Amino acid sequence: MQQPQKTGNPDYRRRDNVEHEGYDGVHSNFHGELNNQNGVNLLEKILSRNNLNLAYLQVVRNKGAAGVDGMTYDQLLPHLREHREGLLTKLHSGTYRPQPVLRVEIPKPEGGVRKLGIPTVIDRMIQQAINQALQPIFDPTFSDNSFGFRPKRSAHQAIIQAKSYYEQGYKYVVDMDMKAYFDTVNHDKLMYYVEKKVQDQRVLRLIRQYLKSGVMENGIFQASEEGTPQGGNLSPLLSNIYLNEFDKLLATRGHKFVRYADDCNIYVKSKRAGYRVMESSTHFLEEELKLTVNREKSAVGSPLKRKFLGFCLLATKNGVKIRPHQKAKSTVKKKLKKITKRNRGKSIEVLFKQIKQLMTGWINYYGISEMKSFMNDLNGWLKRRMRQYIWKQWKTPRTKCRNLIQLGIEEQKAYEWSNTRKGHWRISSSYILHRSLTDEKLVQLGYMNIAAKYQLIHSNY
Repeated sequence: MQQPQKTGNPDYRRRDNVEHEGYDGVHSNFHGELNNQNGVNLLEKILSRNNLNLAYLQVVRNKGAAGVDGMTYDQLLPHLREHREGLLTKLHSGTYRPQPVLRVEIPKPEGGVRKLGIPTVIDRMIQQAINQALQPIFDPTFSDNSFGFRPKRSAHQAIIQAKSYYEQGYKYVVDMDMKAYFDTVNHDKLMYYVEKKVQDQRVLRLIRQYLKSGVMENGIFQASEEGTPQGGNLSPLLSNIYLNEFDKLLATRGHKFVRYADDCNIYVKSKRAGYRVMESSTHFLEEELKLTVNREKSAVGSPLKRKFLGFCLLATKNGVKIRPHQKAKSTVKKKLKKITKRNRGKSIEVLFKQIKQLMTGWINYYGISEMKSFMNDLNGWLKRRMRQYIWKQWKTPRTKCRNLIQLGIEEQKAYEWSNTRKGHWRISSSYILHRSLTDEKLVQLGYMNIAAKYQLIHSNY
């Protein structure tokens, strides 16, 4: 989900502005706002001082890994101080050549890998500058049912829209899954759609150069004849421009749909209608947009069971609710289990910090859901895992006895309990640790009560 930018605060920009400390700006010789944003002077707007400053700040905020040149985000400012004039000259003259993106593979929770492309920080800044200039041109043309990678829109809004369709009687969903979407976008078709709104040929050439910049994988260069590498700052906008054609088709046919990037759900009132929509949609995506529909994952089913953005719907006597899909719950429990594995050898402080980082983000995202029972159960299970971990860390009976006494257990009982022959997991739910390592003590040590955190977040919806 996109967060509101802080660049509107003058103090914030003064702290991180690329012009501070004597640096006189990453800018062109053109100044002021240009009225003809999508006309022949669009490149000047992209390379304007203010636009490049905002792009630089966004890249620094996002941080991220280095690209093929090894330059990190904190090395970007010194590089710009030294090479800004040469970079701008190349961009104005059309001689700038983007570097290949660095290919990395991210494991998917359900198996397989997601291929990401990491541009260099310089290319990330230029792409961000292009994105900032193009977003106001294209965003007003996008469908109200498109929620991914757009200002003031989120996955929460998308699932709320899906919920409203179900409440209107659209009880079946056509779940369209596109295979390797970001790697299969047709360049010529994409540029054709961009050219409808952008007349500056220099900008069009620069965008095409980014599409053709290639991929570096295991030290081997691969040309890119199709696709917009997932991971680039410009790719989300380009993907929306491309799939906006699909949105137009669905709107023309009067369909109820929700799209978040390449995840698209179309809501219908019967299975028969669903299969008909599935067939026509597949034909358009494959024949007109040259994409590949994953027939194994695409299906017509119930929104109560089909996963969309990690969520499902839940029909109750009090109306339709939103719930996390079972896979989302299983995935987060596996991650917690990995963090709290009792032989990790990490300090309690490190574990509590990792749990807090993971669960804060997870609860902020899934806090819109109805899952009170799940969060209470998960909270109890997690506290038991932590008691087991601490008991294992104490190792010897002598250390256990000493720590139990420090926790307020009388000496005789501490001696008896420390010499128990019960296993770690059994002890973790026993009276021994519930009386010594109480919930209050775990909180003092840094544990975040995830059930209470969920209740706090959920109450805001």
